Amino acid sequence: MSKVGGICKDKMSSAERMGALMMGQTPDRVPFNPFALGFCARTVGYTVKSVYDDPQKSLEAQLWTAEQYGFEPIVMFGYASYGGWEFGGDIKWPITEWEGAPSVGRHPVESDEDAEKLQLPDVKTAGILPLSMQFSRILDSMGLPILPAVPGDAVTVAANVAEVSRFCRWIIKKPELAHHMLRLATDHILEVFQYWVDTFGAEKLMAGFFVTVAANQIMSPKQFEEFVLPYQSELHDKIYGMGIKSAFFHICGEQNLNLPLIKQLNLGTPEFPAILSFGHEVDLETAIEHFPDNIIAGNIEPQVIQNGTPQQVYELTRTVIEKGKKAPRGFFLMPGCELPIMAPAYNVYTMMKAINDFGFYD
Repeated sequence: MSKVGGICKDKMSSAERMGALMMGQTPDRVPFNPFALGFCARTVGYTVKSVYDDPQKSLEAQLWTAEQYGFEPIVMFGYASYGGWEFGGDIKWPITEWEGAPSVGRHPVESDEDAEKLQLPDVKTAGILPLSMQFSRILDSMGLPILPAVPGDAVTVAANVAEVSRFCRWIIKKPELAHHMLRLATDHILEVFQYWVDTFGAEKLMAGFFVTVAANQIMSPKQFEEFVLPYQSELHDKIYGMGIKSAFFHICGEQNLNLPLIKQLNLGTPEFPAILSFGHEVDLETAIEHFPDNIIAGNIEPQVIQNGTPQQVYELTRTVIEKGKKAPRGFFLMPGCELPIMAPAYNVYTMMKAINDFGFYD
């Protein structure tokens, strides 16, 4: 599989490599982060649950796994089902070998009346936020960038509070309720970010934006324009307005029809462009064409990493690297979504092997 047949020695540390990428300079090689939480826990012998409910173990698992494989240790804390627990529902922790993350056990909104009575939670005590604050304080003590656990994604938070299928029915049949939920979700996200800015200062923070439930497998571009774009635009403008300069924006799933709308969002400045991460459904050449001024990240298909042969993973990674290296503002290799917790260790190593063979810049 190896083109070079030997190990190319890094000329930069991970911090230097990421610094060069963010400053618009050419790093020694393509940076790589596997977008992994549960996988890291399994790698170091911790339970998957521990990377979500034990900040110290979560940090150790991520840093130790980065050390083992040699990728860039961009640490994070949070989960995709954010909102249900935080607005007063119950959380279901991952306890079986096939559960990769927490999910909503009971949704706080199960009826129209529940939605109408719903109130904003206290950001100091709601759901995972106290644990996220502990995690952030550890990062601050180490001088590492801090991402609040709340996703900057109003539509996904609203859908997690009400349950996705119920929220989607409201979009069609009761749009006023959908907008009510989106208003609450937006206000909550902004309150969380303001709490973190007040605690740590904007210069230490990195915003995490997402559009997940908005994927075209679930919503149409017309629905995106009405129910996603106004709230997402408000989040981007106001969070950047708090003084936060850096942002990671994960555009999850099938989003090809939404790309012209996403281009309307505040995606940073020429000096501090947002990192845009894409699912495997969006070809990187398409992403680069739409967002030439942003750092492009992605987008190895997760199911291939878990179920494919090492040869398939190697070839897919090579293809992604060769496309991504053409991004004028820089490229950051990642899976198209979170690394599967049961991904074979050798397949993960194989991605680093492909970087060794194809990821270095001349």
